[in-house]
Amino acid sequence: MAGAFTMLLVAIGTEVVSTAMLIRTDGFRAPGWSVAVLTGYAISVFLLARVVHTIPVSIAYAVWSGLGTAAIAAVGVLFLGERFDLVKAVAMLMIIGGVVVLNLHAAH
Repeated sequence: MAGAFTMLLVAIGTEVVSTAMLIRTDGFRAPGWSVAVLTGYAISVFLLARVVHTIPVSIAYAVWSGLGTAAIAAVGVLFLGERFDLVKAVAMLMIIGGVVVLNLHAAH
């Protein structure tokens, strides 16, 4: 199970990096960046598909999408010049809280 969670974290990291690179694709007119983004997404989904053999799909997808969303929001603020405000902070906490609750519920 620990290996599956590690693979899930790698899938999330790959997806976040790929999403952060989207701006470089220039609307998919920059071939190198476009291939890098699409390859990253393919790797991320491939890893997620492997993870769901061990972790229930409802939990794996919730963690993948929730933590990925929170992480890309943080990347946007820290590296891409996006604004950080109370609404964004509360929304990120709600996402993370939802993932935690789903995992705790699955443990019972």
